[in-house]
Amino acid sequence: MYVSIVGSGYVGTTVAACLADMGHEVVNVDIDDEIVEAINAGESPIHEPGLAPLIEEHAGGRLRATTDYDAVTDTELTLLCLPTPQNEDGSLDLGPMRAASESLGEALAEGRSEASGDGAAGESAGSEHLVVVKSTVLPGTTEDVVGPIVADASGMTIGEDLELVMNPEFLRMGTAVADFQEPDKVVVGATSEDASATLRELYAPILDREGTDYVETDVRSAELIKYANNAFLASKVSLVNELGNIAKAYDADAYEVLDAVGLDDRISERFTRSGLGWGGSCFPKDVNAIRAGAREQGYDPELLDAVVSVNDGQPNRLVSLLADHVDLDGATVAVLGLSFKPHTDDIRKSRALIVIDRLRERGADVVAHDPVAIGTVREYYAEHGDESGPGPLTFAATVESALDGADGAVVATAWPEYDDLPVEAMDRRILVDGRRIDVDRDRLDVYEGLTW
Repeated sequence: MYVSIVGSGYVGTTVAACLADMGHEVVNVDIDDEIVEAINAGESPIHEPGLAPLIEEHAGGRLRATTDYDAVTDTELTLLCLPTPQNEDGSLDLGPMRAASESLGEALAEGRSEASGDGAAGESAGSEHLVVVKSTVLPGTTEDVVGPIVADASGMTIGEDLELVMNPEFLRMGTAVADFQEPDKVVVGATSEDASATLRELYAPILDREGTDYVETDVRSAELIKYANNAFLASKVSLVNELGNIAKAYDADAYEVLDAVGLDDRISERFTRSGLGWGGSCFPKDVNAIRAGAREQGYDPELLDAVVSVNDGQPNRLVSLLADHVDLDGATVAVLGLSFKPHTDDIRKSRALIVIDRLRERGADVVAHDPVAIGTVREYYAEHGDESGPGPLTFAATVESALDGADGAVVATAWPEYDDLPVEAMDRRILVDGRRIDVDRDRLDVYEGLTW
């Protein structure tokens, strides 16, 4: 199929490369020249395991990128993979989605006026188009915001020559390629059976795979499924962390407790690792958005408020545990791990950044390390605050140099590189672990687990 994808972030780039690998002709449309140039050069603009080889293989063939929206006119369907950032009240900023929808509609209008039946793709683009929203948006957005904007700008009519689909993504940073290629479900909310059939054709190779469910529903239900999915997982993690905090208060091992709890098939062992909490692009934004949306509908989401409160408290608990062993004012503290989870350079809502800020507020000299995210964190602090801040912040190129001369260390991200820590480089072998890495505790003077 001929597919255009608007947006080349973590989702758009991964989806584009995977669809090209499935045999589709894919064009990425993005406003960032550097991202477009990277993709066309066969280079991945993000760190994601398994993504770089796909882009290298298909760039210049079935995969290309451009800043020109006119590219959509040569395609049968357009996937909108755009950011939906949070406003201060937790609600969604639909500015990027609105702008892209208008640009898409204008390009379709121009394509229709120029269409002359030049090839199968041209005929399709000239007569009808399918718009697929993959971004996470609240119920009503696809039909009440995206659809009308595209229709008004293109002169097309929803239900006639313009169809809408909500097709939420369930990609996890660090395993996004595998998640796309081997999903547990594909959710499609379409305005017509023809639109749904097109999505079935698009995803045919993975729908033929055993273990993948195809969920066909209405558009608004499809929009809510993504939020419900993430709200449930975030709630599970916060409940696990609450139980972990209680377990530590009783001097019990939360991991042994929850390993046993996970054997109950009604609960399962997944997402039962207590620790520093959840971050990233999805859980914080999605939970906050559904909380804000619920309040707009007149419902007070008390349980989800508590879920967020527990999560927000975990970084403070980690710093307090370290303070039990180290006078933080003037101490040198190594923070190990900066990305919100291992195997990605994504630092959005990373718990590590909160830990860094809390340590610096208490006068600690922070030395930070991460296998892939140091550059991203440098840019973050350059944009959001002076790196000389209340306490100095420096970055170490290696784990050894991060620990060299440290009065203590904390683990904020469970990178496998941290399992064999060179603790002999530390002045004081004190480690507070927020992720339960597989470290040799006998080599440490003090080992504290956040919830164990």
